[in-house]
Amino acid sequence: MNAETAVQLPLNLDHRPALGADDFLVAPSNTEAVGWIDRWPDWDAPGLTIHGPAGCGKSHLLNVWRSRSHAAMVNIAELCRGLDPTELLGSSSAAAVDCGSADEAADETTMFHLYNTVAERGGGLLLAAREPPARWPIALADLASRLSALPAISLQAPDDRLLAAVLIKQFSDRQLAVGEEVIDYLMARIERSFAAARELVQALDQAALAGHRRVTIPLARDVLQR
Repeated sequence: MNAETAVQLPLNLDHRPALGADDFLVAPSNTEAVGWIDRWPDWDAPGLTIHGPAGCGKSHLLNVWRSRSHAAMVNIAELCRGLDPTELLGSSSAAAVDCGSADEAADETTMFHLYNTVAERGGGLLLAAREPPARWPIALADLASRLSALPAISLQAPDDRLLAAVLIKQFSDRQLAVGEEVIDYLMARIERSFAAARELVQALDQAALAGHRRVTIPLARDVLQR
């Protein structure tokens, strides 16, 4: 079974362009969030939060929206330093904020001014975090009320169909010929996250190159044991 055949397994998943050469795979676990990204700039709110466990695709979607909206990318470290929001935004009227797992670590005054500056410029704010803002320990009441009022869309960990598609795409991107039996073997043992799929395929690619081997179940067993 060659790589081209593997990619054509009947998974029936749509593809969406992401930053760079990546594709974003659409499945029930992320359909609602993708719908919001598609509707930009016709949002009925000044911003949006997408939230979910690590490896569910939040950062990927953040980059999809950023490329569409020309938003400034703001990370949690910049918010912690209390920078001027105009510095963070530059000439943009929108901001994509990757809160990571440290939702409570952002400087609240900076976040508040960033929200207001984006609103004044008529742009949009997209937050990506583990939990929705309603669960963040925000002391600044005005900020808490604004962020809690934003729509909060949950992304779930990828289901088996989506995770299999991600594995197949990762192998195809590396031009690795992988049989369906290898995908089945990995699916029974892999953590349910995009990050785990990427890391495993990278490890298998490196092991195959180092040992001049094909990606087979024995090789997969060796890599997983390590």
